[in-house]
Amino acid sequence: MAGAIIENMSTKKLVIVGVILLLFQAVAFMVGGLIAPSTTAPVKYLATKCVDTTKYRQESKWFMPWGPNQCDKIRNFDEAMAMKIEANNIVFAVHIPLPEKEMSPWFQFMLVILQFDIAFKMDNQIEDGAMATIDVGLAYRDDTLSEWTAMAHSFEQRKLSCNFTTAKTFENEGRYYDCEPLTFMEVGSVSHKYYLLNIRLPVNERKKVNVGIGEIKDIRLVSIHQNGGFTKVWFAMKTFLTPSILIIMIWYWRRITLMMRPPVLLEKVILALGISMTFINIPVEWFSVDFNWTWMLLFGDIRQGIFYSMLLSFWIIFCGEHLMDQTERNRFSIYWKQVGPIVFGSFCLFIFDMCERGVQLTNPFYSIWASDVGTELAMAFIIVAGICACLYFLFLCFMVFQVFRNISGKRTSLPAMSKARRLHYEGLIFRFKFLMLVTLTCAAMTIIFFIVSQVNEGQLHWGEYTVQVNSAFFTGIYGMWNLYVFAIMFLYAPSHKRYGDEQSSGQCITGDTGANSGEEIQLTTTINHVDGPTEIYKMTGKESLE
Repeated sequence: MAGAIIENMSTKKLVIVGVILLLFQAVAFMVGGLIAPSTTAPVKYLATKCVDTTKYRQESKWFMPWGPNQCDKIRNFDEAMAMKIEANNIVFAVHIPLPEKEMSPWFQFMLVILQFDIAFKMDNQIEDGAMATIDVGLAYRDDTLSEWTAMAHSFEQRKLSCNFTTAKTFENEGRYYDCEPLTFMEVGSVSHKYYLLNIRLPVNERKKVNVGIGEIKDIRLVSIHQNGGFTKVWFAMKTFLTPSILIIMIWYWRRITLMMRPPVLLEKVILALGISMTFINIPVEWFSVDFNWTWMLLFGDIRQGIFYSMLLSFWIIFCGEHLMDQTERNRFSIYWKQVGPIVFGSFCLFIFDMCERGVQLTNPFYSIWASDVGTELAMAFIIVAGICACLYFLFLCFMVFQVFRNISGKRTSLPAMSKARRLHYEGLIFRFKFLMLVTLTCAAMTIIFFIVSQVNEGQLHWGEYTVQVNSAFFTGIYGMWNLYVFAIMFLYAPSHKRYGDEQSSGQCITGDTGANSGEEIQLTTTINHVDGPTEIYKMTGKESLE
């Protein structure tokens, strides 16, 4: 067994493999852009004002905004004052979804955003740092005749951030504040058909509860869920890609174990990358369609975090192994300064995720953004993560530049070789540099993906078709990761080609000008060679470039 496939495969076959991978990459983008709908769908709701006429509050009583058992309603608070209805007896009711519709497990998650409509009054203005105390309950049922089953109940506080853009005068009374939307609820599974929210704004002047929050006129909600059509496309991609990566990974490691030398660090890291890709590919989400697994969002974040950590670490080690000399390489401890911060950063993001989505497993109304400290901490995490991502990419570019410079230093020996040997090594160098540029492209696309995914849903019109930009990026980048991992394991697998002793002596670039008849045949390593998987790997390790 000799060398790696990236070195031994003919240029024609290598081009064919590259074209096939590019076609699959184009298909991955087109599946999301042209076939799948947008990733998420927002639905707007206006809360209905119900009146709780019971003398003593009943926790088991739920107020429906419409339907056969709808609550007693009022149109506005002026009507409530005329009827002498206290604020503590008013319940804002929201039924999700809208009438004549049903929720579906294919929606995967449900995020609810809340916004207050607050009118300006000279004698009831919003105080600085005003906090709204919300008594909220969530219930569900799976048909229109059964009773509501309580799912969650909580007392939450949300800080109001409102601006009044005009002069605060009597003439402008009745105009509305411009208030920022508030994160209200997130459910990690949509396993029921109907959901009901009952919201109260309890008032206690003695304890300063809901005092100084202005005159609230209405409560508006926006429910955001994953599109069922996109979910089906996403699941189909995972189901198709899982066996593809699993098969190539088993094939790759089998070839490694057939070598008469132990695997080097680079080969082990490639296997670890394949395992992490398989872990994120396994379509366990299919079970969420039949089971109420509210932890799927958190589990998905953990899987993605493990893959990101492995991918970022692989790129560092992949470049580093082509920079180290033979005495330093093949030792994982050498990379603790580079890999350590990646692992530490991933652990911090995991803790941050647990602080929000971990708590939401028991209280879907919890939000780390609800407090000033939580908001500052969350913003700090996001900003630091963005800065670290950019610094990592710059550092990776620097490492690639160092690798190219290292290889260029070795090329000074090429003119002293025979033509056949020189052309062979020039071809190897070109292939390796091309692979490094593809690696940089993948890294850049991954960072761009995070930026684009934070932007609002976008659409482009292409003739008669509507291209869903976000869906295209989700499926395209996901396909790119799989194709990249597939290509690395395929190209760095040991080749099955065998050569005579003269042609496979494993000689690296030297000043020897003696040519033999074997130089016209492709040069590579033998099964007994212990230096490493490729000629470029061995060549860069012979001497460390100053």
